[in-house]
Amino acid sequence: MKKIIGGRAWFCALLLPSLLIAPALAAAELVSDKITRSRLLATGGASTIEGSAGGGIVPMAVLAGYGAQEEQGAVAFASYVDTGDYQLEVVGGSWSWRNRVELSIAQQKLTHESLTAALSLPTDSISQRIISAKLRVAGDLIYTPMPQISIGIQHKKNLDFLVPAAVGAKDDSGTDINLTATKLILGAVFDRNLLLNANLRYTNANQTGLVGFGGDKNDQRDVVAEISTGLLLNRHWLVGAEYRQKPNNLSFIKEDDWQTVFVGWFPNKRIALVAAYVDLGEVATFKDQTGWYLSLQGSF
Repeated sequence: MKKIIGGRAWFCALLLPSLLIAPALAAAELVSDKITRSRLLATGGASTIEGSAGGGIVPMAVLAGYGAQEEQGAVAFASYVDTGDYQLEVVGGSWSWRNRVELSIAQQKLTHESLTAALSLPTDSISQRIISAKLRVAGDLIYTPMPQISIGIQHKKNLDFLVPAAVGAKDDSGTDINLTATKLILGAVFDRNLLLNANLRYTNANQTGLVGFGGDKNDQRDVVAEISTGLLLNRHWLVGAEYRQKPNNLSFIKEDDWQTVFVGWFPNKRIALVAAYVDLGEVATFKDQTGWYLSLQGSF
């Protein structure tokens, strides 16, 4: 596996191991059934653009919905990103069982009219379908000294491979593997709860797979780091930021890391609304792709 790269992302690689340093797993098993059945508001997170529970661009170890140890949970969501030259629409849903397993599906559509006009392309959009599974393997977001740790897998299928193939992508499908640690530290900052989250992703996806997988520059999977943090102002409002490191597989186009600054509103356990400022850097020859992100999620 390729060594993690990136100037500002060095701390991403450090956070995950630090989160994993905790008392033995046996201590976590001492948590009572009564406590683990209680999932607090906002502890199911929102839905990422790839469908799994998390923030906007970075997954978390939490599972979708509010189903606890003897329950099920489900969510449906719709998200939209606009940077001026590109627009991304995502719809999807997920289901979780006993706060242990999560299954999700997401359908993405990237509209690139500016790129089509600049390069005289025969199409102005690319679609992708993502099917994911996540397993909580240890810990709890709140009730154990160690963080909640999950392993996830995301299988991605690019449905419009003409443009990705033309710029050097090798495959129209790929699979990401994620190792994620998430912890909510109660009363950490001025009596406010602090959320820390880090993810290691094993991937060869170009722009999350919307520009295919692998390339002429690099056709191997890389380990890349992702991080997010948030502060709960109260039980309904969360503010924070995300950083997502990206591989660089294609000679034709540079792929920059992504980052967001977001605010999440959780009025109740049925609704979650997330708005964000996004900075995607250079995307397929268009530089300075900044804009906004909005996501609405319903839990059942």
